[in-house]
Amino acid sequence: MIKDVQRQITELKKRNGVCILAHSYMPEEICEIADFTGDSYALSVKAKTATENTVIMCGVRFMAETVKMLSPQKKVCLANSQAGCPMAEQFDKDVIAEVKKMYPDYAVVAYINTTTELKTLADVCVTSSSAVKICRAIPQKNILFIPDINLGTYVKNLVPEKNFKLLSGGCPTHARIEAEEAVAVKAAHPDALFLVHPECRPEVTALADYVGSTSGIMDYAEKSAAREFIIGTENAIVQHLQYRCPDKKFYPLSKDLLCHNMKITTLADVLGCLNGEGEEIVMDEALRLKAVKSIEEMIRYGG
Repeated sequence: MIKDVQRQITELKKRNGVCILAHSYMPEEICEIADFTGDSYALSVKAKTATENTVIMCGVRFMAETVKMLSPQKKVCLANSQAGCPMAEQFDKDVIAEVKKMYPDYAVVAYINTTTELKTLADVCVTSSSAVKICRAIPQKNILFIPDINLGTYVKNLVPEKNFKLLSGGCPTHARIEAEEAVAVKAAHPDALFLVHPECRPEVTALADYVGSTSGIMDYAEKSAAREFIIGTENAIVQHLQYRCPDKKFYPLSKDLLCHNMKITTLADVLGCLNGEGEEIVMDEALRLKAVKSIEEMIRYGG
C-alpha cells in the first residue's frame, strides 16, 4: 500500500513539475519520495535552485514560509496546514518589539525557527549549525538572541566575547529531556557516543560527546568509527541513521523525543497536495522583503 502511494506521488510530481522537500524529522516513507531532505535552511536553498516552479514542503509552517521568502516566484505549498512549530510561534512581534526597546543597542539574532513576522525585527538569522559562527562574525558586541534559550546558552558559552540577552523560549520537544534521563541512557549503553542537538537543556548537552545540528549529528554518526550512538534529537533521526548505517546501533535518548507537528504530515497529505489540496503559502511582498533581509544577512555571513 505504501509503495503504491509512493509510486503515485512520484509519477504526479514528475508529470506536474513539482519539487518535494522533506525535513529530516519526516518519517522514512516521506523522505523516500522527496527530491531533497535536510534541515529547514538547506531545503530553502535547494528550493531556490530547483528547476520546478511548484514546491511542496513536508515540514512545518515556518519552513514553507522561508522557502517562499527565498523563492517568491514559485508556488509553495505546505503539505499539512496544521503543521506548526511551537517554538516559532511562542513570541509574537509586539512582544519582541517591546524587548528591543529595552535593549536598543543589541543586535537581534533570530533562530531560523521563527515566524516571518519575527524575522522582520531581526538583524540576522542563524541556523543551529551557523549560530556560533555568525554571532562571532557580526560587528555588534551585544546580542538579543531569540527565541531558543537553550541554543542561545550554547552559543553564549562558545562566544564569551559577546554579551547575550536570552528569552525563555525554546523547543518543547528537546527541552523536556532532563539530565537524569540522559545519564540513565548513557549508563545503559556505556559504549555508545552521545550526540545531542543544542536545543536540548545545557545540562544535557554538557554530557554529550558531540553537540550539533540535525545534519551535523547525522554526518558525525555516519563518518564515525564508533559502532553505537545515543541520538539526542527527534527520533526520526534514529530511524534514518539505522537505514543508512545498518552495521551500527542507534538508541533514542528518550521515547518522548517526538515532534507531533512533524509527525502530522502523511503520505496521503503529500498525494492530496499534488491533487490540489494542501495550503499554498501566500505572502505580502512588503512583508517578504522586510523579513528576507535577515536571511540574506545570514547568507552573507556564510550561514
